[in-house]
Amino acid sequence: MMVRKQIRYGVMFGVVPFLMVTAGCRRKYENPINKDTQQPDKVLYDTSIDDIEHGRYERARLTLQTMMNTYDTSEFLAKAKLAVADSWKREGGAHGMAQAEAEYKDFILFYPNMEEAAEAQFKICSMQYDQMGTAERDPVHARMAEAECKDLLQKYPNSKFAPDGTRMLLATQEVLADAEMKVGQYYAKKGGNGFYASASRLNALVDQYPLYSQADEALWIAADDYNQMGDRFENKQAEMYTRIVRDYPLSIHAEDAKAQLKAMNRPVPDADPVAEARMKYELANRVKPGLMSRLWSPFGGRPDTSGAAKSGTPQMETFRPATPLDVPVTASGQQTTNEVTIGPIANSDILDKAPDARTGAAGTATSTAPASGDTTGAATKPAADASKTDAAATASGTAAPAAGTAPTPPANAPAAAANSKKAKPQKVAAVKKRPRPAATTTTKKKSAPPPAQATPPPQTTAPAGGAAQAPQQ
Repeated sequence: MMVRKQIRYGVMFGVVPFLMVTAGCRRKYENPINKDTQQPDKVLYDTSIDDIEHGRYERARLTLQTMMNTYDTSEFLAKAKLAVADSWKREGGAHGMAQAEAEYKDFILFYPNMEEAAEAQFKICSMQYDQMGTAERDPVHARMAEAECKDLLQKYPNSKFAPDGTRMLLATQEVLADAEMKVGQYYAKKGGNGFYASASRLNALVDQYPLYSQADEALWIAADDYNQMGDRFENKQAEMYTRIVRDYPLSIHAEDAKAQLKAMNRPVPDADPVAEARMKYELANRVKPGLMSRLWSPFGGRPDTSGAAKSGTPQMETFRPATPLDVPVTASGQQTTNEVTIGPIANSDILDKAPDARTGAAGTATSTAPASGDTTGAATKPAADASKTDAAATASGTAAPAAGTAPTPPANAPAAAANSKKAKPQKVAAVKKRPRPAATTTTKKKSAPPPAQATPPPQTTAPAGGAAQAPQQ
């Protein structure tokens, strides 16, 4: 008896689902060519479409590639390229999705004016949307899905895929906003400096995604953060309460926000009628997840988008998180101007009146004349002006020292020595050295004769007249 029950349960839960799955393996292709013709390119195309519908994706791609290479002027060339991308999408997997996205982008590049270009962009958006994880996971696919859906609405706003693209974009932004919400709640629970991070993040969240299903809750937490930060943020706190009352009048925090504004002696704004009508529509059309969805959601990787907005215009700008208020301005990177003021040069004449150092004679020391008002150093004269020094000495009644002899100190040497401490002495002109006599070769001799003694010259006596007489021979 027990064996019969096991067999019956096995047939019920094993064979029947297998038959149902195998029966549904053949999925009709979305973009068939209904033209009834027996052209060779059309025959190849129909064969590849049949392979795609039966899951023979590699074979279908080989057939389509053969068709495109053989009949490069075929009227079905664009359809064949789109079918290659569809085969990769149906194959699935990370590799298949990446190849499908590349093929779809190539199709849009080559055929931007065809009706199928909007379909290709929509399929790129849907692929990224299908790979999107929950709010706690890495948001890379959610970010890419948001960008691709924005491209669909901006490039093809009048296509038949625009409504579905808007729906997916709102669901994607719901997931991204939920991720920011969880981070803001974490910092709010952390306390301390976390209140600054939580307030700035939640405030930027509502600015970027005003259609978020928990935007009123985010404003309420941000108001409490500003309250914990001190009295200097009272205006920010009142602003959060004002936005709840005005933009989310049907929120569960609306009455509490009005009471807080009255306690702070702030004006209570009226509810925005457009926002009130939108919230009524959202509450009436919000679909709650079923029992099986709630039971399976902890084990699945799909995000819960049941609370996503069903109306309104999605945000088309890129999300940019705000900087917390406790971060200094210099560290936050908000100073975009680095101006450097250059003052006037003190001695601007130096660039115009200073002599060029390249004009000096080769091998001589050149000097720079000091600018007006510049007493940093004394000028030195070049050695080429030694003749001027000799002429000045002759005019003053003193003889210039002969070459090779030491100069005679002047009469006022002590005074000059005393003044030498105040001013540096001028450099004396370099004296030209006489050339050395040529070296003579000496021969070795056994005995050298003694040198002859030199006879002194005869002494002469000068006459009284002052004229010297020549010695007698």
